[in-house]
Parts: sequence; C-alpha cells; structure tokens
Amino acid sequence: MYDLNGKSVLIVGGSSGIGLATALAAAAEGARVTIASRSAEKLAAAKAQDPALDTATLDSTDDAAVEAVFAGGKVWDHIFVTSTAPKSGGAKTLATADAMAGMDGKFWSGYRIARFAKIAPDGSLTLTSGVRSQRPNASGMLQSAINSAVEGLGRGLSVELAPVRVNVISPGIIETPLFGAMPAPDREAMFERMRKELPVRRLGQPEDVALAVISLMKNPYISGTTIVVDGGALMALTI
Repeated sequence: MYDLNGKSVLIVGGSSGIGLATALAAAAEGARVTIASRSAEKLAAAKAQDPALDTATLDSTDDAAVEAVFAGGKVWDHIFVTSTAPKSGGAKTLATADAMAGMDGKFWSGYRIARFAKIAPDGSLTLTSGVRSQRPNASGMLQSAINSAVEGLGRGLSVELAPVRVNVISPGIIETPLFGAMPAPDREAMFERMRKELPVRRLGQPEDVALAVISLMKNPYISGTTIVVDGGALMALTI
C-alpha cells in the first residue's frame, strides 16, 4: 500500500511538464505507467525518455473520447490529471468563449475522468488546481475561479468515490514548457523576480510537484485535501 511497485498508474496530460515528471517518478518506483495526451508527437518524445512508458492519445475535453478510453473496463490503481492553464484575463477583457474553454480544459476534464474511469478501492485520483485559487490577481480572475472549482470538485469526489482517495495538488509557478510562449526576456525577468521573492529562493521544478503527487498516491490516509507546492508563494506579498 505504501509503494507503487507493480501498480497501474495513468497520467492524463503526461507528455510534458509536471505530468511527465510524475510519470517518470512513478515508473522509477516500479509502477506500470501510461501517459495520455492529445499530441501524438509529444507522447512519442516523452516515451523516448523512458521506453517503458505506455501511451494513449486522449482529448480530455471530449466526452466521447474519454468514455472510449475507459470503455475497456481496466481498473487503475492511481490516476493523476493535469492540464494546461487557461488563458489569463479579467471578466472585462477575456472573451466568454475563452473563459468557457478554460473551464472545459481544466475543471470538466477532471470531472470526465472521474466519471468514466474505474479506480481500485484502495487507489487514488489526484486533480490539479493552482495557488491562484487562494491568491487571485487582476489578470488571473479566471484561473482563480477554475482552480477553486477544481478544489471543490476534489473534496466532493472524495466523499462520492470513497474509499477511493481523491486529492488536489496546487502548484505555484513551476518552470515548465507552459511559459515557452512568453518572450524570453520577459520570461527570464519573471523567473528572476520569483527567485528573489519566494521564501525558498528558488524556482519550482516539475519534479518538486511530482514528489507531492507520488506521496498522495502512496499515503492511504490522505483524502479530500489540497496540497500546496508553491515555494511559499502565499507568504510572498507581491506574487
């Protein structure tokens, strides 16, 4: 119960960033890991890092696609759902369609997985929110709302799906490909500011979050909670 050796683990959004780091960590502990993503190209690149990883193409925003992936009835020991962040913006500037797409990609994706996946009674489901659920800012209103909703979903599912354990991981700023679209000077300036302002004086890495996700899989006495992995960002006044 306290280890992952021989356990079946599914990482939805496992082709890069936090998802891939978690997949590699679980595989290193002896788990049989499947990574799922919309991009076959990213899945192939991820598998190249560890040929033992299984892959599955999955669009978690598509009800029929999610249902089809789980139609075979396979029972998973642990599932971790991570996704890209929604577009930033306030209610006055962000188009409603973009806001709804953000909710679909993060909140409803987790809902779909919980709805259709079969998880062993002593297994776990871990969803992903973010520290903006507790620390909104003017340009991150939507992120705050969606992350808060994911955390509420996790608490509710922990009761509905019991004894399956359901938890939420809430990362802070993590150095992942998510920031690849930012101009390099802007990205590095933001990262440097974060390094100075965070109490830990370093930037978060995908492996930092993966450690917390793995612990949630392995610990049989944690359910219905949100684990924050943010380097102390909630204590940093300007983040």
